[in-house]
Amino acid sequence: MELQPPRGTDDLLPPRSEAMLGLYEAAHATARLFGYRFLETPTFEHTELFTRAAGETSDIATKEMYTFEDKGGRSLTLRPEITPGIVRAYLDRAHELGTPFRGYFVGTCFRHGRPQAGRLREFRQFDVEVIGDASPGSDVEVIEIADRFLRGMGLKRLTLKLNSIGDPTCRPAYRERLIAYFEPHFGELDEDCRARLRVNPLRVFDCKVDGEKDFVLAAPTVAAHLCEACAAHFAEVRAELDRARIAYEVDPRLVRGLDYYTRTTFEFVSGVLARSKQGTVCGGGRYDGLAEVLGGAPTPGTGFGLGLDRVLLAMERERQRLPSERTPQVFVVSVGEGGRAAAETLVRDLRAAGVSAIAAHGERPLKAQLRMADRTGAGFAAIVGEREAAQGVVTIRRLVDGMQEQVPSGDVVGRLARGSEAMGA
Repeated sequence: MELQPPRGTDDLLPPRSEAMLGLYEAAHATARLFGYRFLETPTFEHTELFTRAAGETSDIATKEMYTFEDKGGRSLTLRPEITPGIVRAYLDRAHELGTPFRGYFVGTCFRHGRPQAGRLREFRQFDVEVIGDASPGSDVEVIEIADRFLRGMGLKRLTLKLNSIGDPTCRPAYRERLIAYFEPHFGELDEDCRARLRVNPLRVFDCKVDGEKDFVLAAPTVAAHLCEACAAHFAEVRAELDRARIAYEVDPRLVRGLDYYTRTTFEFVSGVLARSKQGTVCGGGRYDGLAEVLGGAPTPGTGFGLGLDRVLLAMERERQRLPSERTPQVFVVSVGEGGRAAAETLVRDLRAAGVSAIAAHGERPLKAQLRMADRTGAGFAAIVGEREAAQGVVTIRRLVDGMQEQVPSGDVVGRLARGSEAMGA
């Protein structure tokens, strides 16, 4: 049997798993700080949800989805992204959730692709959505959440890129102009861009093959074609970001290819990941047309998806301190029959008081238990031998420097609950 995980997946084990847990907790805390509510949609959905949302000609739909048929003959797909599932769930229960709805998700998504650093087939994502609010303030709020989270992780080499891609009022004329511009260069486009030119011409800008070609860089951008309402919306987004002191760069070639994306689009790009072509750690924007694509009533929405695997990689490359491993506070050491009974009681009392505690099972020599305590990373060893049990005391040893003292049994839990103050308090 193959013991390694499937290609494109990772076993998340200590200490890296503890660092990722720290990112999960920071994501929850940041979203909660802004009043967002946690949600989770199914790991797999009806395939139609994603083909409608991503577009049947997109890379996601044609190359990257894990699709299977269940025993009832239904086509199901592991979620390649979370936003369509959240919008579907909102449309199903909008009367209960209210408007606007602010929700967030922390979990896994799945895409088939060539595995590389920061690009796994099973990846972890922090996602934030505001559904039912069309104001520029919602765009700025989700950007601020992403910015606060990323800066809170200590990341410094970040650039926020910002653009507006218009809406159904102004974008059709721009698309026609863009198609007319690219048609003389049709033979210079790669196969995917040629196939999409008349359907999603904006996708040429973010094409991995053609995106940096001179004729693409010289193409007309949407900024000069925004209608009055879209221009005003974009101006207010920039003004609110300025008031929030969030730095950004306007990138007129930052686009989303599908019609349901509207107005604001943004990305946070890491300077330490850019060389691997996986520099984007967070991407988001406004998707006011998605609800209608999924068969619902017109409902505005905005949000982001933030890749936690890439954030962890960026932290490592910037040499930022990773969230620390959660180790037990106390390792309880017992010696002899009398000591073992007292130690079992002490472990339970510590846990009841909210102090994380661990002990060896079975009879082991004192030195062996102290070595185990060191390996667990515990802060303290609480030693209970026959003599301590008879005298009603416990020896507390601070493992970092070996300093120890005897404490009356009744005071041990309170002393250890104070952590670093336990010695000499």
